[in-house]
Amino acid sequence: MNLSAREAWERAGRRLLVKAVEEFAYEELLVPEPAPGRPGAYRLDLGDGVCWTFRAARGTFGAWRVEEGTLRRHPAPADGEAGPELLLLDARHVLGWDGPATAEVLRELTATRQAEARLLSGALPAARLADLDHLDLEAQQEGHPCMLLNKGRLGFAASDAAAYAPEAAGSVRLLWAAVHGSLAEYSGGPGLDQETLLGEELDEETRKRFAVALEAGTDLNPAGFTWLPVHPFHWDEAVAPLFAPYLAGGRIVLLGEGPDRYRPLQSVRTLANLDRPDRRNVKVPLLIRNTLVWRGLSTEPTRAAPDVSAWLHGLRAADPYLRDELRFHPLGEVASVAVRHPLYESVRDAPYRYHELFGAVWREPVTALLGAGERARTMAALLKVGSDGRALVAELVERSGLDPRAWLARLLSALLPGLLHHLYRYGVAYCPHGENTVILYDTADVPAGIAVKDFAEDVNLLPDDLPEYAALSGRAREVLLRWPARELAHSLLSAVFAGHFRFFAPLVEEHLGVPEPEFWRFVREEIERYHAGFPELAGRAEAFGLFAPEFGRVALNREQLLGGGFHDRAERDEGFDVVHGTVANPLARTEETR
Repeated sequence: MNLSAREAWERAGRRLLVKAVEEFAYEELLVPEPAPGRPGAYRLDLGDGVCWTFRAARGTFGAWRVEEGTLRRHPAPADGEAGPELLLLDARHVLGWDGPATAEVLRELTATRQAEARLLSGALPAARLADLDHLDLEAQQEGHPCMLLNKGRLGFAASDAAAYAPEAAGSVRLLWAAVHGSLAEYSGGPGLDQETLLGEELDEETRKRFAVALEAGTDLNPAGFTWLPVHPFHWDEAVAPLFAPYLAGGRIVLLGEGPDRYRPLQSVRTLANLDRPDRRNVKVPLLIRNTLVWRGLSTEPTRAAPDVSAWLHGLRAADPYLRDELRFHPLGEVASVAVRHPLYESVRDAPYRYHELFGAVWREPVTALLGAGERARTMAALLKVGSDGRALVAELVERSGLDPRAWLARLLSALLPGLLHHLYRYGVAYCPHGENTVILYDTADVPAGIAVKDFAEDVNLLPDDLPEYAALSGRAREVLLRWPARELAHSLLSAVFAGHFRFFAPLVEEHLGVPEPEFWRFVREEIERYHAGFPELAGRAEAFGLFAPEFGRVALNREQLLGGGFHDRAERDEGFDVVHGTVANPLARTEETR
């Protein structure tokens, strides 16, 4: 799409303005009132004689869907620019923001709008999107669908965003460092020691070059060092200045730049190898704040990641249903290096980002799961609409040759059974939001299975010490959080149903002609099909309550904007996301559906 910078900026502003109203109203941060005598018309009174009016329909979960072109500010701004910035300034007192909070919100909004404008400038029609490989499609994604400020990347300069943000679709060569064993600890899955890993991730010539640099850079025994990649931004921003004592003392040595080019996925800190797609993805810390948190790597979960992955792989290998009947693949975090900082370790109440400064995790690449002609696309990609106004999912359905309903049935049968089986059989909840869940497609673009990722900090268990947990290592037990069944159920209710299908269902209705109620019936039937296949798990199914009449409304914008996101806390949130009120469950059994 050929848009001028001004056109892209204005279009990005209109998109974010609508999103602000829809998501703030959904979370009841702002409460629209019906306009008297005008069905479908609403107003937001924000004080000082200012109100915003619009027309909207209501959807599943009580979602708001603003009618295009109907948002108006009263009185109209003198400069005619009624953008998202003005809405948030108007609403700041209703939202309880002081000056510093308001300034931070505006800073993150501007950065998000810049990233959105860049995406719009490079937007592609649906047919082109369908042709892209996994990495190129990642560069077209629009960020978390529930969160307004979803591409802030605070800490990046403009040049950093241009070089390292996913929508830049660029490449980066990672630096490599050697860290002494007094600071660093390597962890590997079965059969993957450090020497084996380095042999698979670096060619022989590079390993020789790095070995020479290590010999020259320290008086300590080179055999006592662990090697790991470092993002060049993070080296400049965090490692070089904050680990200066250990660089000066020869306990950290910069080895040089690796030869392979990498590209960031949507999480920004996870990168895939462009030159050698068979090599593993690398997850590294970045001293930036994006969406809710600083994007570091917690030391203990990093150390435990290979143990968690080995356990999940073991569950799959021993279960004929997961192993033989489904294409369900945990993308293992098979190796890691955790680096401690003795100075900050002694300051237990320091902001948590100072305890997540240095490390790396190697993750299995999704490309290794694909046969000839198969494709992988994140679940988030199914929300994508091309520059021609055509949804990617409509293009995929047409290419498959299937009826839309048949294609959706294949999607749900690829997506849900493996997640349900882990939840019910093993008491394991993944965090399968749109970016963590990768849909695998056959050669006809029909969904055939899924891969899931992010384990050490995003897999949760039940409080009971189930027999299924017996094979967990001690350090894995220490990092995996425990929650009652109804809260673990949010891994589906909130991450998939309210967090993804809330947006996907109306898109399906508009572009595939399948009404929302029918889509939700398909979802319910897929879950019931699983229940019927495993009657022995009926008690656990009842405990998780996926068909309960209502469940808590996860409110990510509340979490981000009403305090926590701007505080220099010593601890990350260790609970589930902020919940505000409840929403009606479209899967609930009623007399009509029984």
